[in-house]
Amino acid sequence: MQFHFDRHVLDTDTRELRRGAERIAVEPQVLDLLVYLVENRDRVVSKDDLIASVWGGRIVSDAALTSRIYAARKAVGDTGRDQKLIRTVARKGLRFVGTLEAPAGEAVPPPAVVASLEEAMGEARRAASIRDRPVIAVLPFTNMSDDPEQEYFSDGICEDLITGLSKLRWFFVIARNSSFIYKGRSVHVKQVGEELGAGYVVEGSVRKSGERVRITVQLNDVDSGSHVWAERYDRDTADVFAVQDEITEAIVAAIEPQLYAAENFRARRKPPSSLDAWELVMRALAHHGQVSRRDQEIAQELLHQAIAIDPDYGQALGLLSASLTFGAHNGWAEAADVLPLAERAALSAVRLDGEDPWAHHGLGSVHVLQRRFDDALAEFEMALHLNPSFSQAQSYYATALAFCGRWREAVEAMDRALRLSPRDPFLAFNYGAVALAHYIGCNYEEAIRTAQTAIRLRPDYAGAHRILVAAAGISGQDELAASALQELRRAQPNISLAWVGTYIPIKNDTDRIHYLEGFRRAGLE
Repeated sequence: MQFHFDRHVLDTDTRELRRGAERIAVEPQVLDLLVYLVENRDRVVSKDDLIASVWGGRIVSDAALTSRIYAARKAVGDTGRDQKLIRTVARKGLRFVGTLEAPAGEAVPPPAVVASLEEAMGEARRAASIRDRPVIAVLPFTNMSDDPEQEYFSDGICEDLITGLSKLRWFFVIARNSSFIYKGRSVHVKQVGEELGAGYVVEGSVRKSGERVRITVQLNDVDSGSHVWAERYDRDTADVFAVQDEITEAIVAAIEPQLYAAENFRARRKPPSSLDAWELVMRALAHHGQVSRRDQEIAQELLHQAIAIDPDYGQALGLLSASLTFGAHNGWAEAADVLPLAERAALSAVRLDGEDPWAHHGLGSVHVLQRRFDDALAEFEMALHLNPSFSQAQSYYATALAFCGRWREAVEAMDRALRLSPRDPFLAFNYGAVALAHYIGCNYEEAIRTAQTAIRLRPDYAGAHRILVAAAGISGQDELAASALQELRRAQPNISLAWVGTYIPIKNDTDRIHYLEGFRRAGLE
């Protein structure tokens, strides 16, 4: 079903909003809100109506509801002052007041007909699994310069290419953290394809000399082992962001020309004003991906430098927020000290560049630790809407679902994160989140198994030790609980029941009591 209004087309089948030929990036929840308003345009929609239909009856803060209404208005070029399309009716709710325009030869269906059609087609339009899309892995580009410092420049080209391809929903792009395990290694594309499940592999090299840069890229078909496309670009360094978009377009055209022609893709983003700031962020990304305490500290130092050069750099601010909250979650920093800094950075990032996935990921991470669960889920959903291949946001989204007691959805979401990045340095943390979800679901043996997997991957990961202790304690495995508690105290010397109750953000009282009971039975005081 398509609704035409005020130069916009709202397509409920493809779940897209377009203004002319331009596709408007809209978070799934905001799109649901907009569709609901248009379908019910013959009446005033109350806050309770929206919560029941868009949020499935979940408790939603006024701030979350207001932010989604603001986003819906912004998407269609409306404002709270103008209200030419979405009108606020005092003390009653909202109403869509735009005039629907029927395409040539068609009539605008009445709201009741639209609702019944949508209900009938609801499941059908949620097809399109991962396996139906081409899977692409972008390997780290080779630094052909004499200066080893240029390594970050070539990594940055690759990082931005991954992000650009990830915005195209008919591709499935392996996340950076997994493709970068091949950095500095000579591997055959077939090996990469088998290990990452990719059908296409992108390789390239970068040579930077002064103000000039040469970028070579080739696209390989894994099954045939042949080159599908190759190109060389000689440009000024100032043009590097335009080159990245050209490469993305060429790859799309080589793999799916008919889709490319229909989409007329142009990566939309707000590039930094300074190449120096961009290089600092690329360095910070490399350290953030190492997941150690010292690497996070280095990443934060680099990000502060980047922000000093370009205060309006959304990705730098979003990544800083994510790094700060990651440290707080792991007990490397006091949450009370870093959360205000992380929140300021994330809010600035979203305000400056609302289409940067790191901005929304950073804000979602802050909301989790502040126990603003609905807001957190909405921000992670927005990050994934902007970059469906953002494995870290997918992982955090799964963790937030587990904290909310939605353990089945958490396991499914984490399966997607593992598919996105099967060789991720964050893999231990991903398994830890799965273990928590299974604990919430009372699947104690599975919680123990996945927690032990996480510990094997990263013996110092306190979160996995905590879940192992609780699961062994609650299931009466006293010997395992005692040994696990001993290891937990090594990994986290300050562990106590009070710490767990204060710092583990579990939403539901019953789930929190259930979690604490596992520790009590294991002997933690």
